[in-house]
Amino acid sequence: METIQGISQFSNTSLQTAVTIGTFDGVHIGHSRILERLINSAKSAGLKSTVLTFFPHPRMVLQKDTEIKLLNTLEEKTAIMEKLGLDYLIVHPFTREFSRLSATEFVRDILVNGLKTKRIIIGYDHRFGRNRNANIQDLVSFGNTLDFEVEEIPAQEIDDVSVSSTKIRHALLEGDITTANNYLNYKYMLTGTIVKGKGLGKQFGFPTANLQIAETYKLIPKNGVYVVQSNLDGHDYYGMMNIGYNPTVSGKDKSIEVNFFEFEGNLYDKKIQVNLLHRIRDEHKFDSVQELQNQLKKDKETSLTLIAK
Repeated sequence: METIQGISQFSNTSLQTAVTIGTFDGVHIGHSRILERLINSAKSAGLKSTVLTFFPHPRMVLQKDTEIKLLNTLEEKTAIMEKLGLDYLIVHPFTREFSRLSATEFVRDILVNGLKTKRIIIGYDHRFGRNRNANIQDLVSFGNTLDFEVEEIPAQEIDDVSVSSTKIRHALLEGDITTANNYLNYKYMLTGTIVKGKGLGKQFGFPTANLQIAETYKLIPKNGVYVVQSNLDGHDYYGMMNIGYNPTVSGKDKSIEVNFFEFEGNLYDKKIQVNLLHRIRDEHKFDSVQELQNQLKKDKETSLTLIAK
């Protein structure tokens, strides 16, 4: 898959494409079905399968929605899509100016002239153009004039996508990582850089890597202790992760700390991906550091049992 930043960079005029459009946050099982349909449709017609997505998320631009939380960072979404067998992922900057394109300008300049679109696979309820005033019937009319086909994704599939996204977000905020992972069809991930912490974990016998996530829009699951897995220096390592405030040692700032089992090495300043496998418990304030240490030993035993399964 080739990732292209901006429609203007898609300059290979000899290629013709089959396109679908959307944010595809989470790239979950519902999205995967749509993308599989796109890939198969493109192959059958001798076209290049192409996803047009936008960043920042339109709500961040049009509604100044700083509270919106997404399931994937742009980097994570790109990596997931790359595994699906797409030909092109085009990430177009979403701006107020772009949102003001008329339906005619969007179809003619972006889809037809920009992406060389010959087939569009799109949801039955898709709306586009300034103020979202055009619908799929309008798109079919444009296709008749500008020589492209429209393949409609039926209501059931689109509704499944919406339900899945809602359930995943709700599950993560409730700490139900099992349900979230089932709908995603992969392990929910947190990607960030390891930074220096207070070093308290090492004093307790459980040294931790402190994960700092740059993207403030990334959805962080409910506070608590999780079983996790990461690939470090080409090898898989398991561990346990705490999301929260470390109340036993009077922590004030929310942190994400991972204790990797059997890993020896320096992770400072490295960017890593942590995959969440299970949730063990809520975060608690213990009466003493000794009680916390005892609980951490139990957490490790629980984690190893779950990993062994």
